Amino acid sequence: METMITIAVIALLIALGTRLIHRLNAQHDARIAAHHFGDPFPAIFRPPGHSHPTPTEPAARRKVTGTWP
Repeated sequence: METMITIAVIALLIALGTRLIHRLNAQHDARIAAHHFGDPFPAIFRPPGHSHPTPTEPAARRKVTGTWP
């Protein structure tokens, strides 16, 4: 009889644990769905024709100041 009670308690705990994990996953999915990670960040958006400068452009704009050896 004690074995049957132990098996029933273990099965009940497994069922409750499964239900808890399911609810936590649903809550996490709802939080992720509330945020729009795919939207472009406004500071990154550049109008057409205004791309990142190439590596040679910043070097060409630098002035030589001083006489470093």
